[in-house]
Amino acid sequence: MQTKQHPLGSGFTAASTAADVLEGVDLTGFHAVVTGGHVGLGLQATRALSAAGASVTVGSRHRDLAAPALAGIARVEVAQLDLLDPASIDAFADRYLDSGRPLHILINNAGIMGGPLVRDARGYESQFATNHLGHFQLTLGLRPALRAARGARVVNVSSGGHRLSGIRWEDPHFTNCYDAMLAYGQSKTANVLCAVELDRRWAGEAIRGYAVHPGIVVGTNLGNSSTEEQVRSVRLAMGLIDASGRPIIDPDSDRKTPQQGAGTIVFAATSPLLADIGGVYLRNNDISLLDDTAEPAVFGPAAIASADVVPHAIDPDAARRLWGLSERLLTA
Repeated sequence: MQTKQHPLGSGFTAASTAADVLEGVDLTGFHAVVTGGHVGLGLQATRALSAAGASVTVGSRHRDLAAPALAGIARVEVAQLDLLDPASIDAFADRYLDSGRPLHILINNAGIMGGPLVRDARGYESQFATNHLGHFQLTLGLRPALRAARGARVVNVSSGGHRLSGIRWEDPHFTNCYDAMLAYGQSKTANVLCAVELDRRWAGEAIRGYAVHPGIVVGTNLGNSSTEEQVRSVRLAMGLIDASGRPIIDPDSDRKTPQQGAGTIVFAATSPLLADIGGVYLRNNDISLLDDTAEPAVFGPAAIASADVVPHAIDPDAARRLWGLSERLLTA
């Protein structure tokens, strides 16, 4: 496969934080939207963008929880956004367009992982509907504002979990047999494919697309559909926490702090090194290598051995096919 997945030599490391990446960067006059920007990785991205001078709109399903978390951060506002509710997504996009502001940075960060099978009102599996389809609808709705920026970036927060599953073309909503981690993997693959196709379609409008693996970060809100004991058990099994429950931080093995995890997100959103390249998957503050020798991944400790992108997530034919499927699902 011909690929753009070649590291640039950014000068940053796996341990570099969002503040490190944005040191000396002036984002005065920039407008950003961060979904789930009040918690975990999203909160760190919001803080870093604001500190660099950007104005940030945080999309949150729980505005009453988001506002206190964002108190004291300059140039930040909160707007209602439920990624499982198409009407809420349209309302968010319409409000933003009505403001007349261009949109320089869209970070599609909010997401869910695992848990029992949940379907939205349309019957769509909730991880695919939230992590991919809701963000796809939001991105389409905000396209005029992205175009108006005359130089915009869309950053999809994906995961090395994309290695768990490609798109289940015949049954994306698990109508037969549900597997929570395969559903998560499918949604993360969709995040990457969407960035690939967005970049192909919209680069001519100066809108570039990126997908990001932020690392494995304990303390995000990602697994909030599972019980506390289930989350603790998985984290212990994965070697992410010690026996007392404290996070194990080792960026070189992908175990990161929230500040380190947000580094690659803001790198994708702002780095001048990416000025002439899009449609790529990034990790550790650089473009990821392509792992074209990977065996199908299985969720467990071995799953974090590598988070480099695999071919099914950047296949251009699959990216075009997913875009068409997603458009049909939005209008079904």
